[in-house]
Amino acid sequence: MAQQHHDLTDSAAGPAAPPVTGEALAGYLRGQATEFLRALRLHRETGGGPSGSGGGTADAVDAARALRRSARRISASLHTFRPLLDPGWSEEIRPELAWLSGTLALEHACESRLDRLLLALHRLSGATTVPTQTLGTGTGTGTGAGTAVSATAATTAATTATTTTTAQRTAPRPTPDRGNLTVGAAKAGALLDRQLTLARTRAHSTALQALGSSRFHAVADKVAVLASEVPLAPHAATTDPRPLAAAAEERLTDAVAALPLVTAGHPYNAEALIHGLSPDPAPHPQDAPWHQVRLLLRLHRYALEVLQGDDAPLGIRLLSAGQALDRHRDASEAAAAAAHAARTPRIAPATAYALGVLHADQRHEVEAARYAFQRSWQKQTIGTGTGTS
Repeated sequence: MAQQHHDLTDSAAGPAAPPVTGEALAGYLRGQATEFLRALRLHRETGGGPSGSGGGTADAVDAARALRRSARRISASLHTFRPLLDPGWSEEIRPELAWLSGTLALEHACESRLDRLLLALHRLSGATTVPTQTLGTGTGTGTGAGTAVSATAATTAATTATTTTTAQRTAPRPTPDRGNLTVGAAKAGALLDRQLTLARTRAHSTALQALGSSRFHAVADKVAVLASEVPLAPHAATTDPRPLAAAAEERLTDAVAALPLVTAGHPYNAEALIHGLSPDPAPHPQDAPWHQVRLLLRLHRYALEVLQGDDAPLGIRLLSAGQALDRHRDASEAAAAAAHAARTPRIAPATAYALGVLHADQRHEVEAARYAFQRSWQKQTIGTGTGTS
């Protein structure tokens, strides 16, 4: 690990680079605050909120995305480099920025989750396009309780998801047709569309309320001050921030080392599938450490941006690892949404079965993402012998 810290220091500074001090952090924060204010001005000019029902032009969507991007980076930098900043000011604004970023991300998450699930559902059903949902309801008239996928459906779902995916690689694509969809898959799609569209609408309203609240205006005022004056600690002007960035890398490396990479080395994890199809609505216990690694990887990336610049290349390992963890997060949340829909009371058995197949498919995507992460991470570690890119 000491070698990793040394490599990070050398890569950030270079043999002829000037000393790095807290002024690098100040410049980065001023730049991100300026981007935040620019995005806020664009949002006000477009007169809309984030995307979704209720409005929002492409410019408004871009503005909301830019607000999230800047808020995440400012908050992450305040966390990683907090010894270089005024502690009272930093601890006051950091949770507010996290609140804002999380609130603005909810609507986009619902929208992308619905798109992912509908695409997967129609792929598993043999369709090549996603037809418009026209069913009035996603519920059936069957007598099954539908509060959880049965054990038989769970086993069949796992087998069907694997068999269907394999067959699609060798069989020609059928002509897009509504008849290619089973009744259960069509009603499952309508149910997911109704539930996630409602969640997206609520998230849209929540985001608009947040952007018009006094809480947001207080955050915006603090960021406006940050664009011109960064409240550094008295010793920051002579303190090297690279050890703090190295500590962020060390936390990431330790968290990766604690992952069950042996389990992730197998593309099929039956234990994860069985738990996900259980009636227990609690988050999947295997997913939490992977989500934590994703957050730590993001902190590490932003720390490198502080030292090397916002446009600094991140290297193949960080990019591929981040993409794999993003896919892992998306698939795990999509699987949870499918399982939640399967617990809807009084749905038909065919609908519950289709949701079980969909859930199994997304849990396979989770395992594939873990497998891709561990291969890219370990391959790069063996090839370079260092923890940095």
